[in-house]
Amino acid sequence: MKLENTICHSWQMLERYGIIMSELKAKTLHMGPAQCAVDLGDGSERGEYVDQDYILQKLGRPHRAINLMYCYYPNDEGWPGRASVVHADPSVQFAWDFPYDDYFTYKGGLNGTRDDEPFTCMRDVRRHGQDVLLTMTIDPKVSDEHLRAIGQDLRTFGRVQLRINHEATGNWFSFNKRASYEEVAAFFAHASEIIREEAPNVKTIICLDGCKSVDDEKMEMEDIFAEASRAADIVSVDRYMSLHWGWPYDVAEEGGDTFSRSKVEDIYTLAKKSYERYTFVNNGVKKPMVLSEFNSDGDVTGPYDQADMLKSFCEMLKADKEKWLSGFTLYQFRDRGRLGLEIEDPNNASVGIEQPLMDTYREIIHDDFFQPSMETGTDAVLPATLRWGGSEDADGIAVPLHFDSDPVFCEAYFDEDTVDMNLMMELNGQWFYKAPGVKCVDMMSAFFKNRLSGEADMELKIFAPPAGGENDPSQGEDWQINYYTELKALPTIRIRYAPIVK
Repeated sequence: MKLENTICHSWQMLERYGIIMSELKAKTLHMGPAQCAVDLGDGSERGEYVDQDYILQKLGRPHRAINLMYCYYPNDEGWPGRASVVHADPSVQFAWDFPYDDYFTYKGGLNGTRDDEPFTCMRDVRRHGQDVLLTMTIDPKVSDEHLRAIGQDLRTFGRVQLRINHEATGNWFSFNKRASYEEVAAFFAHASEIIREEAPNVKTIICLDGCKSVDDEKMEMEDIFAEASRAADIVSVDRYMSLHWGWPYDVAEEGGDTFSRSKVEDIYTLAKKSYERYTFVNNGVKKPMVLSEFNSDGDVTGPYDQADMLKSFCEMLKADKEKWLSGFTLYQFRDRGRLGLEIEDPNNASVGIEQPLMDTYREIIHDDFFQPSMETGTDAVLPATLRWGGSEDADGIAVPLHFDSDPVFCEAYFDEDTVDMNLMMELNGQWFYKAPGVKCVDMMSAFFKNRLSGEADMELKIFAPPAGGENDPSQGEDWQINYYTELKALPTIRIRYAPIVK
């Protein structure tokens, strides 16, 4: 048998040939929040959902959460078809001129199904060690029955963040055209209460336009949305350092009026001032603040300034002694315009064209400031119970590994006790996903751009998110916020420092 001709060999074969590492030991490991978390938009009115395996391979680490954007107008004609499809009209010259919002439609809710979007995407997100951040525009005229059904849909998906009727002080979404601002504000508070009654695992996000000028004493419509702000668990604004809102119906050119560009410093100042006003409205209580959508539009800046502006903003965040921002969501991974880390290939919608922003963003999210905290504890005893609360609260194990030099082979093998496990693993700054049934994970890519110059000690970090993407009601009273997995054995690690045949 020519062992060198097989990429991933069975554990029994490795044992037979005497090439497994000596018995490994492990320590307990806790993952907590980053100083500033990074979330990622994946799928919106401007692009389809891209699966998490692809994103992980591109970026090298999971995010805190993945933002999925949907709409819910169940009483409208044509529902649940997408507005731009069922109400196609060549006269439309603005993205929001359809009868209801042109997002992908939420297939759940009253009399809906959980076998379609967004639930298929939500399961994919959670299997890969990330939380669900669900943005929904909802018809403010729907009954409580609809709201309760949405809450019931979300009960099993762990620590969900739900952004309801975002950019609520604007005038472009259908919910703003169907109700007054006072009614939109009241609906947010009411919907938050009803949904949380059905799904206590859900935290709601309010998203207003915030402060629009450094001279503003208050946020826009601050008084109207005061009670709604107090009803939210998380407060937010959307901030684009440049934006082409006329896309895709025109091109941003000098002298046009369908786009804007701001100074990075101004955007930073206004976002921070919005946080301060939210805190005032909430009677001094500091709630988590996020930028629910954040980017600079390459339609306006071009690809190079786009990357530079994002980097400048993040440098300001790191330098600010007041850690006021708990996280931001980059909008988005793949885009038909120029708001993505990739833009869609016009010849093939399934192909993404990587932008300079990709390298910049990859550098940002691998900075310690934006990485989740890791705390190694005492010796772990197997079998060990791994707990997945979420991407900011999980208990795993850390396996110490020694490298004599830069490896040529580095692989993890899983036997009958571990092969069916769903795992997220990190080594040398690179994260890897192991799906149930996978027997071998090749971890050499952790060294391709971060090679060792000599001996090194590091940890293989292992966590176990839910294999099906949903929590299990049979696991105990805390099942909605925690998922438990038994780890019976450690993987077998194969490390080699030279080609098998020279």
